[in-house]
Amino acid sequence: MSKISDEAAELGGHISEFLNYYAPQILTNSPHTLEAYEVALTLYIGYLEDHLHIKPEQFSAKCFDKKHIEDWKLWLKTDRHNSGETINVRLSSLRAFIKYLSSRSPKYLSLLYDAKSVGKAKTTKRKVHGITREAVKALLDAPNTNTITGIRDLTLLVVLYGTAARLDEALSIQIKNIHLEADEPYIDVIGKGDKHRTVYLLPMAVGHIENYLKVFHGDDPNPDNYLFFTRNAGKHKKLSQSAVRSRLKIIAEKAHKECEDVPLDLHSHLLRHARATHWLDEGMNVVQISYLLGHSSVETTMKYLDIPINQIKEAMATLEDENDKNIAQKWSSKTDSLASICRIKRLKKLNQ
Repeated sequence: MSKISDEAAELGGHISEFLNYYAPQILTNSPHTLEAYEVALTLYIGYLEDHLHIKPEQFSAKCFDKKHIEDWKLWLKTDRHNSGETINVRLSSLRAFIKYLSSRSPKYLSLLYDAKSVGKAKTTKRKVHGITREAVKALLDAPNTNTITGIRDLTLLVVLYGTAARLDEALSIQIKNIHLEADEPYIDVIGKGDKHRTVYLLPMAVGHIENYLKVFHGDDPNPDNYLFFTRNAGKHKKLSQSAVRSRLKIIAEKAHKECEDVPLDLHSHLLRHARATHWLDEGMNVVQISYLLGHSSVETTMKYLDIPINQIKEAMATLEDENDKNIAQKWSSKTDSLASICRIKRLKKLNQ
């Protein structure tokens, strides 16, 4: 076994701290995003170790320079046959780690510059599903927020698009499901089979919901009341789907005059479909999107977004057996494995 350098031990410690503390405590609560970070770093360290044959005593900051990252991108494409979309997700995750690394010491700042200068992989332009971003903007501009009805319509659009919830899921949201005071505000969406999923809210959505709650529910709302309720029966009865469909038709007709991309036959599922497509365009991986949509399997999401089915293997077969979760608890100054000093799993070999 070879004795590792202080720099190698330091880098290994940073990788372990990033995956096991910083990312889950500071960056995100999403298990799918955390998995994406782990996958990217496992692939990167595996590339250094198995493809470039870098030994633990050779592990240094230079291993994260621009050339290494660009060559890794090429390896993901040629050796692992990753799509452009998948490569970009991996690159984004690696950049997140390098950004963290640069915050730990000025000596790593140049690596952040290198990582940011690496261009994204080319992707196949996808057919736009649902509605375009321009159409979404026109829809959000359509309601007259000087009226009670306009405030409700706008908030309903924001919730439908922002959460990608099914119509009944959105209408079933109760006050107790909304958590705006959390460090990262979210809604607990209850889907099919009474399955709960957490959908985090952007600041814009939080602002609209806060205003809506004040107008429609007052300062001390009943936790069991529905967020969107029928005025005739009261807050204990949710708004009907037929009422929403009628309002969406009126909103679409107005928005279509400003943006022809707005379909006149607008229905809630188009907003759900559009949000999922926009998430994909923003670089979110299909596993994360599957969770946010409440799909029972990644395969369902692949079909839903018209993603080639062979990409399922890319999303699911990157690491070793998921049952192998053992992580060494103590450092060793001697090791034959680059992965072990980073406390990550060894890269799964391709069956070729």
